[in-house]
Amino acid sequence: MTEKPALGCKVILKGVPPDLLDGLPMEDHEAISEAARTPLLLIEYDDRGRAELQFTAKDGVIHFIWVDPKLITVAE
Repeated sequence: MTEKPALGCKVILKGVPPDLLDGLPMEDHEAISEAARTPLLLIEYDDRGRAELQFTAKDGVIHFIWVDPKLITVAE
């Protein structure tokens, strides 16, 4: 089993899972799609094992998303 990235590190989202965007407003789609190309802060792992990532959109709004740890890699 591959070791999960450590809490507090910066990670890159390898891809945006389609279900992550389901039901979200277009501005959130855009913010997440833009953030996926930049290092994101790994906050914690939830009780389901998902990685909680935090980023600030260009409009200053702080976002949190939860993804499968297989979809992240440590930023270099």
